[in-house]
Amino acid sequence: MKKVLVVAIHPDDETLGCGGTLLKHKDSGDEIHWLIATEVTVKDGFKENVVRKREEEIQIVNEFYDFTSLTRIGLPTMKLDEFSISFLVGKISKVFNDIKPDIIYLPFKSDVHSDHRYFFNAAFSCTKSFRYPFIKKVYMMETLSETEFALSTKEDSFIPNTFINISPYIDKKIEIMKIFESEIGDHPFPRSEKNIKALATFRGASSNCQYAESFMLLKEIS
Repeated sequence: MKKVLVVAIHPDDETLGCGGTLLKHKDSGDEIHWLIATEVTVKDGFKENVVRKREEEIQIVNEFYDFTSLTRIGLPTMKLDEFSISFLVGKISKVFNDIKPDIIYLPFKSDVHSDHRYFFNAAFSCTKSFRYPFIKKVYMMETLSETEFALSTKEDSFIPNTFINISPYIDKKIEIMKIFESEIGDHPFPRSEKNIKALATFRGASSNCQYAESFMLLKEIS
């Protein structure tokens, strides 16, 4: 049994980036843990019904995956750059040390959303093997509406080197994604059912299966 932690900057990142893979881990007997970095609040200008709806969605999604734990840091969305890296490292380090994950899924370092990029820098700082010896694999995941809009330069392009066959899980992944009603739309909106399945089809064609999720493996210790 392995301990798996997905770092979602916003709720739905976990499903877009590695929803099928999480379901596969669960079926394999692994523990799966969910870390959500940000939240929406009335204090930050969101309407009460929006905040209430998001809370309901998080609880339903948590039950769908049957996560072993859900940790919420509770930082304001779209404002992560207002916090120092050292502050974020302290928050993330505590979660890592509490869970002691073997495998971590992080956002892509060059995602167009500044929250993703900023939090990645802090989270990757918490993967040093001499401080976190329990971490054996670190992946970056591909998040629709963020990763494909990164700069098209060599150093900022998502170039996957790991593919996970999620063919048995694609329908459930889409079912879970639909729980986030405000985050999914009709094609050509990036986070559409058609586009989610299209990306999984393309990644599957790259790895000889029907549907796949792809990742960039940053570190593996065996």
